[in-house]
Amino acid sequence: MITIKPRVEDSFGITLAPLSVEEIYSKVDSPAHGAVVIMSGMVRNQTDGKSVVALEYQAYEPMALQVFYQIADQIRHQWSDVSRVAIYHRIGRLSIGEISVLVAIGCPHRGQAFAACEYAIDTLKHNAPIWKKEHYYKIEEDGSKIVDSSWISISTCKH
Repeated sequence: MITIKPRVEDSFGITLAPLSVEEIYSKVDSPAHGAVVIMSGMVRNQTDGKSVVALEYQAYEPMALQVFYQIADQIRHQWSDVSRVAIYHRIGRLSIGEISVLVAIGCPHRGQAFAACEYAIDTLKHNAPIWKKEHYYKIEEDGSKIVDSSWISISTCKH
């Protein structure tokens, strides 16, 4: 893997702390921008017909951050007007409704901002070494409900 250093105007992180849309927005905002596009990924209460209780995320942080830096670099090659990129992912146990990932793009034009944001989240999910453990209810043969779990790579997630 080629080591890429982030640009000073960009911002990246992997954190145990809750993510704030307002904080990430402020990292990519600028008077030169006509658009700031933010994608907020949240823990939903179901997946593939299972009733989700919580998600737990783990990441290989040094490599995941390099993937984030590469994404920003690739965005700049494809959409040269993009001037700021922020990518943050939570790790640890998250409850239903909590934000797990925020991607924000600051750009003079909305079309490039939307395209770059979609590219960033799709590429992150495919390339970043991040795993999630789904905690969900499972119905036993006797009808009782128990909490079960399984680890999966976020790259295998369809949604």
